[in-house]
Amino acid sequence: MSTPPKRAPEGAPNVVVILLDDLGFGQIGCYGSDIATPNIDRLASDGLRFNRFHVTALCSPTRAALLTGRNHHAVGMGFLSDIPTTEPGYTASIPPTAAALPRILRDAGWSTMAVGKWHLTPPGERTSAGPFDRWPLGMGFEKYYGFLRGDSNHWAPELVRDNTYVDPPRGPRDGYHLTEDLADEAIRMVVNQQESAPGKPFFLYFATGAMHAPHHVERSWADAYAGKFDGGWERWREAVFERQLAAGVVPEGTTLTERPSWVPDWDSLTDEERRVYARMHEVYAGFLTHTDAQIGRVVDSLEKLDVLDNTLIFVMSDNGASAEGGVGGTYNEHRFTHHIRDDVSESAALLDDWGGIDGYPHYAWGWAWAGNTPFRLWKRYTWLGGTRVPMIVHWPSGIRDTGGIRDQFAHAIDILPTVLDACGVTMPETVGGVGQLAVDGASLRPAFGDAAAPSPRSTQYFEMLGSRSIFADGWKATTDHVSTGVLDEELLMEGSRDFDTDTWSLFRLEEDFSEAHDVSGEHPDVVRALERQWFIEAGRNKVTPLADSLRGRAAGIRPRQHYPLPSILTLYPEGGPVSDDALPRISGGGRVVAEVDVPARDPEGVLFALGDWTGGFAGFVEQGILTVVAATPGGEIRVVADRRLTAGRHTVGCAFRLGSDGSLKVEAIIDDVVVAVTDSNHELPHAWQHGGASLTLGYDKGLPVCREYEPPFAWNGVLHRVTVEAAPGRPVVEKDVIRIAMQID
Repeated sequence: MSTPPKRAPEGAPNVVVILLDDLGFGQIGCYGSDIATPNIDRLASDGLRFNRFHVTALCSPTRAALLTGRNHHAVGMGFLSDIPTTEPGYTASIPPTAAALPRILRDAGWSTMAVGKWHLTPPGERTSAGPFDRWPLGMGFEKYYGFLRGDSNHWAPELVRDNTYVDPPRGPRDGYHLTEDLADEAIRMVVNQQESAPGKPFFLYFATGAMHAPHHVERSWADAYAGKFDGGWERWREAVFERQLAAGVVPEGTTLTERPSWVPDWDSLTDEERRVYARMHEVYAGFLTHTDAQIGRVVDSLEKLDVLDNTLIFVMSDNGASAEGGVGGTYNEHRFTHHIRDDVSESAALLDDWGGIDGYPHYAWGWAWAGNTPFRLWKRYTWLGGTRVPMIVHWPSGIRDTGGIRDQFAHAIDILPTVLDACGVTMPETVGGVGQLAVDGASLRPAFGDAAAPSPRSTQYFEMLGSRSIFADGWKATTDHVSTGVLDEELLMEGSRDFDTDTWSLFRLEEDFSEAHDVSGEHPDVVRALERQWFIEAGRNKVTPLADSLRGRAAGIRPRQHYPLPSILTLYPEGGPVSDDALPRISGGGRVVAEVDVPARDPEGVLFALGDWTGGFAGFVEQGILTVVAATPGGEIRVVADRRLTAGRHTVGCAFRLGSDGSLKVEAIIDDVVVAVTDSNHELPHAWQHGGASLTLGYDKGLPVCREYEPPFAWNGVLHRVTVEAAPGRPVVEKDVIRIAMQID
């Protein structure tokens, strides 16, 4: 006899978590910005703003902490889900002993839905074969629509519905935008759920790809900000700070931290540099306002369903603003990932399309610094600029002191216990027969009704890529460690590159909200005590051994898949597109060859394609001539066959050959005969697309690899199979895997 499903407690609230990506403390209107975010601001004015809410400084770890209520190292997510290692704190695999919030709420009688960015699945588990334990449905969501990796092209994303890769509903030329699609899907899921089970509460996890790069938005949204940032990042930051003080989101007496030496003085820039950098921020601002509009649509749908009053909504960011565009920003982040800087004159020539379908842009890091006003530094560092983010709570039925500001020291681990408290659900001791780890977080619900409620804890450690800090009893100690992996940080940032020479600064956060005044010289005993306490917390949470990416992570990286990638893989069009996670790695050279029947008249179409013109390769036929194009970080490589294809059965494709000196030859091949070759000094990337891509067989989708064709440009002959073969003896360089993973988080 089956057990009937559990019903939620009578009157229990719905829960919506809105998680933005790479949004800094000072970038939304209700936290001091002049960027228009009226829908988020409305939630704040009818709810609460927390001004001492913290995250882990990086994406995957924050998401793991938020959804499990445990510290990120304790559940194996000390770094990115893309880089699993053998160390317990860095396996990138949330264990069954840390059941996630959707599983707990589902078992307690809630419908559970997730839309948007996931980034909690290790790379060896992201193919169409799974395993699916750490996909959203495996973690307790009943429905999912979004993308699995760290970022995505907003015009042509790599999407998943439930446990299956799917194509977007429209193409980039048809007005498609990812954030709009995610909002459509979130609304559809909730409306359908409420129609199908009126009164049954739901949990919606709405995690946008915005505000992570690429900063993609239709031009009119950016043009609305034309000229508004011409004064530069220092003046904009000063104005944000004044509004923060006036609004009370930053307490009186706070010091605005100084501009670091590695952020350029705006007045020292050339007119061309100022014009380029100002436009970057106009695009970012338009992107944010566009994102706010989609959040507004989701909230409006709740109001239309008459469920808004009893819906507990959280709005927050996963870390501080991102400086991964470097000192000068980039039109195509795939280039910067591979240590290729954009020349400002190049960027100036591309300004008309900044944010459009041709690029993959990220702004100059001066704007990230300003976006984290009043703090110093940014994402990936455990200074407050990386770890303190906006957090808004809206719940008309549960919050009376609307518009208030709360200053409790809180953390992402507190979201799960807060939700369970509000929902009247007790954290189970076992889930699915598995005993559960203790929850590290504590409920923030007392603060909903009492501004003087105590903080949920008096101690919290932080660690990210070797950057370390600890908060304890009002003190915060922070190291000056600088990690490797981002080109301009390696060259320009001041600080220690060696754990043995790290220096701890000390701040009294009760009086020093912005972490501006180092008092370590006055209290060396406190510094020593906090350093010891950090190591105690680190030991308890599996933080050690420490590593700061390139120097330490590579040695411990564990195999990417339970079934290792073959060096040769044959693919069939009947199976549909194949994720690049399943393909042999050709970053060290290789071949891609299609076996086809060529029609007698006018053969044309795409034989195979992966990625697009910001990073990808394709073999296609036009007027009977084979063309191979590779869009590499260094530039486009093009090879055109010296003869027409004849009718009948042929093998047609390309080869990438690396010489011992690092040189690259790209060959067009027909029936194992090289029919054209191009020499290039460009490198093949480890990852053609930051957000992942699938190899399509017999057509292309989304954006093309070059302008000679428009997807789908389907092959008009017969395609039997495509074989992908990696060159022997060219293993993946794991430091490149880490560098790219850091860039796309």
